[in-house]
Amino acid sequence: MARVLTYAPKDTWIHRLSGVTKMIFFLLWSIAGMLTYDTRVLAVMLAFSLVIFKVSKTEWKQVGTVFKFILFFLFLNLLTIFLFSPFQGTEIYGTKTVLFHIAGHYSMTTEQLFYEFNIMLKYFTVVPVVLMFMVTTNPSELAASMNRLGISYNIGYSIAIALRYVPDVQADFSKIKHAQEARGIEMSSKTSLFKRLKRMANIIFPLIFSSMDRIDVVSNAMELRGFGKNKKRTWYMGKKLQRNDYLTLAFVICFVIAAMVFTFYDGSRFYNPFQ
Repeated sequence: MARVLTYAPKDTWIHRLSGVTKMIFFLLWSIAGMLTYDTRVLAVMLAFSLVIFKVSKTEWKQVGTVFKFILFFLFLNLLTIFLFSPFQGTEIYGTKTVLFHIAGHYSMTTEQLFYEFNIMLKYFTVVPVVLMFMVTTNPSELAASMNRLGISYNIGYSIAIALRYVPDVQADFSKIKHAQEARGIEMSSKTSLFKRLKRMANIIFPLIFSSMDRIDVVSNAMELRGFGKNKKRTWYMGKKLQRNDYLTLAFVICFVIAAMVFTFYDGSRFYNPFQ
């Protein structure tokens, strides 16, 4: 079974960056992507995101499953926006150019298509950076980075354990699935999707119980070692900022400031090509 969203050590300059640098980059990049609706800014951010994703040497098998789920929810989001607010784009851009009538009060307009295209761009701008951040950052280093940013080490360590537990959950899922198939329960694509989903319960419940047992073991081990007794702790995986870290931070800060200035210079965060 392919390991999904798990850290894979590789020799790239992105992997060598400090977790603090990658977390600040991720946060600032996400904030910029959420705030702007300027298509030009989003297009530039998308280009940078794809280049960064390519440089990180992230493999499709690491993120493919999650990316497909994101595409599915993106489709639902775009469809829901149109169903509940089919003329949101016309209200934003101030014009109405009907392409074709669908039914009732539903008509497809150029403005609505452009508005939903920007929403799609926002997804594709942030998603590669999120996936890259997940697969290039060691969980222990991530916990140390969160603590350096002022977040309680209890929270950081909890997130690190959760990320480290993902490969174990996937391995347990694969083992239980193979055990069910050995008993004659068909779980492959040879059977219908409905039957596969129904038989998935035979995997989910054992997986939950095994996960609870593992959580109990880990929590008892941490309690026996006095975890949480002190307000501060040291970190084995903590990294000091190097030259590339400072250059990356300078780039993302300057880019986000320039993007926000470019977005709001006319008083609106929407780029309007219809005026």
